[in-house]
Amino acid sequence: MRPTPSLREFTAEEDRLGFFGPDSISWRIHADPAFSVGGIRALLLQALHPVAMDGVHQFSEAFGSEPWARLTRTAEYVATLTFGTRRDALRAVRRVRGMHRGKSSVEETTGRAYSVDDADLLLWVHCCEVDSLLSTARRAGVPLTDAEADRYVAEQVVAAVLIGCEPDDVPATAAELAAYLDRTRPRLAVTPAARTASRFVLLPPMPGWVQLFTPARPAWSTLASLGAATLPQWARRLYGLPGFGLTDAAATAAVRAFRQTALAVPARVRESPIVRAARERVAEPLAA
Repeated sequence: MRPTPSLREFTAEEDRLGFFGPDSISWRIHADPAFSVGGIRALLLQALHPVAMDGVHQFSEAFGSEPWARLTRTAEYVATLTFGTRRDALRAVRRVRGMHRGKSSVEETTGRAYSVDDADLLLWVHCCEVDSLLSTARRAGVPLTDAEADRYVAEQVVAAVLIGCEPDDVPATAAELAAYLDRTRPRLAVTPAARTASRFVLLPPMPGWVQLFTPARPAWSTLASLGAATLPQWARRLYGLPGFGLTDAAATAAVRAFRQTALAVPARVRESPIVRAARERVAEPLAA
């Protein structure tokens, strides 16, 4: 596996701007309200790879007991990698790579012996994330040209290499990304672990008081339904959710409506602290 880069390789200005910077397409997509729907779609898509899903099932401590904690950590990791300084991003990368190191097993349905940090498994997770965030953003109405879509996929090669993928294997255009997913489809299946994971995503356990006295359940149900409805048709068929209540056109209209509603909320409330801190940081000149 490729070593994680050192901060000594970067200037102070590069550290301040992070790996992507405010002019990147990654900032535009990852700060948009559609990001949350794309994140749910990515988790459901990732679970369809039997071996990758087995790694989560076997080695994620929060998989069965604290699904909310795992979802939150994943979102924080992506946000830190996107909007944090390079120092913050590399710290997060090293923490995740350390959690992967030395963990191996055999996936029962395929008989494959694997390590959690196998490059092809990391690549699958990466490509599901990039495809989900990009496709959901475009369906939600984020203004993106085809050239900007390609630029986003190319930018995200950095994220894949940081986590341990081989650079030459990572799709760098939207067409290459689509071709990768097509090649991988024959190996996908809904295993018992995937079925359990999808239930956690679509209907996560919540304390009774949370369900009764907060809007968490309906809010999550909206995100989860949109995430499932925006999956590719072939993925919905695998899950036995051919439409999940919505046609493709209706799903697109629904995610657009969700985005417009969210955009009506002031940015200081809508955006995460990591995003707000990044905007403030890059607006300040670098100290001499």
